[in-house]
Formats: sequence, structure tokens, C-alpha cells
Amino acid sequence: MARAPLLPLLLLLASCGGDGSRPEGVVRIGHFPNITHAQALIAHHRSRAGAGFFEERLGVRVEWYVYNAGPSAMEALLSGAIDFAYVGPNPAINAHVRSRGEEVRVIAGAAEGGSALVVREGSGIRAATDLAGRTVATPQLGNTQDVAARAWLAEQGFEVTLTGGDVRVLPTHNPDQLALFQRGALDAAWTVEPWVSRLELEAGGTILVEDPAALTTVVVASARLVAQEPDLVRRFAAAHAELTRWLAEHPAEGKAEVRAEIAALTEFELPEPLVERCWPRLRFTAEARPEAFADFLGRAQRAGLIPEAASLEKLVVTP
Repeated sequence: MARAPLLPLLLLLASCGGDGSRPEGVVRIGHFPNITHAQALIAHHRSRAGAGFFEERLGVRVEWYVYNAGPSAMEALLSGAIDFAYVGPNPAINAHVRSRGEEVRVIAGAAEGGSALVVREGSGIRAATDLAGRTVATPQLGNTQDVAARAWLAEQGFEVTLTGGDVRVLPTHNPDQLALFQRGALDAAWTVEPWVSRLELEAGGTILVEDPAALTTVVVASARLVAQEPDLVRRFAAAHAELTRWLAEHPAEGKAEVRAEIAALTEFELPEPLVERCWPRLRFTAEARPEAFADFLGRAQRAGLIPEAASLEKLVVTP
């Protein structure tokens, strides 16, 4: 199976300017406008409202950066443009491996579940074998859903390459996936909430594959920050865990803040019934168990995206 040439992270590290240190008095956080990043969305919303959650607990100003998918966020982390990121496990693993274990550390979990392979109404796809010759969209090359899709297709006996194979895997931004579904121009998509539910509700999609226990979102920090400012990293992880507990205890308020922030970022207000449909598929947790990453590494290796000799020995740390 051909190996897809993912982000040239080592080259990026060698060429980026500066020493990667954060500006004094500022913490820079990256996340996506997805429900699976609920803690970040809530904290971003409170920063926007002048009642910053992390600001109050860390005593710093917070700058927020929003990305479409994991590889872009990891580029920013590795270049020193951000200090922390909410991201899927596979981009974190890939960046860790590509930087030879020197640049990325997972400091907490954030969410489980909420991702699925959705097939288009009228596509005639009812089983894995029906995907032969079809096109499956994923949010971005090398992100968690992209790796899951490629690994699962390989397990079904399909040969998948970067540009084709038995099934074409097409990296496509989440909003574009919905538009293509509605036009009948896409057969299936492996994506994440709220897009899974939007594909169901707005395009008549049907879930073919779902893994409700899969780790969907983690919190990563630069290894430099972990080494040089361990107290800041500890306080950030503690604040994230506090916010995760609050979210579990106050789901109605949490949903409202998530909806408000997604609307501010995307100019699209998620309907309340959509959020209610998404929420039961997710479990928010601050736990990050090292053994949970072994499965993701194996999938990426089977998909030919990460070398077989890769090690995750230093990836997960307890601040």
C-alpha cells in the first residue's frame, strides 16, 4: 500500500522563525468550531463576553485561534504560533512521531464519540462492499476521521491510495461535505459532530459505521512549554478538568454556550434540535490514558500514514 506523504513537520520545525516561546502574559489556544471541542468553545465564548474562564485561572490574556482540522492546528503548535490545542488524537500522534517525540505532549482528554461514516440517501450503500468505486470525504488529510476512514477501508479489503485506489478518499471541509451531499455529488463522509447529525437531518444521510467509545478530542501542549513552564501547564490542565466537570453537571447551560460560540465563529446558529441529537453521542472527559493511543497508532500504521517503528513513549504526560 502506498504511503501518503503527510505534513513535512520536520522541515516546518527547521524553517519556522523564532524560538517558539510564548509572548509574556499571553496564552494562545487553538480549537475547531465543532461540538466535540465543547470545552474550548465554552471558554472561547466566555473570553468573548469578557468573563474569561482560563484568564481567571491562569492570570494571563488568552488569544484564540480556530482551525478546520487537526493537521493545521499541529502546524501552528509546532511552529510556535500557539501553546495549547484541542485536537484529534491522530494529528497529535502524527506530529509527535514526525518530530521524533520531541515537540508534542498530550496533557488531557476532552471528548469521546461523536464521529461516524455517513452514507448519502440514494447512494445504494448498505454495506462495506458497496463502497467499491465510490468517493468518501474526510475533513482533512491525516486528521482523526481521515485516518479512521482509511484504516477501516483497508480492514474491509480495499486498497486505498492518496489519489485513488478501490475507494477514493477525498479530504473535504465539513461545510463542503454537506453541500456535496445535498447535490448528490458525494457518496459518503467520515466526519464528526455536529456534521454527522447535519448530514442526517439536512441531507438524509444514514450512519453506516460508528465508534461511540473512540477518543475524539485531546488537549495537547508544546513539549517546550511543558518543560519550561510546568506550573502553567498544570494549571491549564486543572482548569480544563474543572470546566469538563462543570459541563457534565450543567449540560443545558453548556449546550447554550456551545451554540452561541459556534454561531459567533461560523455565522451559523445550530438549531437546538440538532444539538440535542448530537449531545448523547458524546462523552466529555479530561482523562487521557496512554494505552488509548495504541489503537490510533495501529490504525495510522495500517493505513500507511505512520512508520511501523513509531513510538509513543513520551506522548502522554501528567502535568
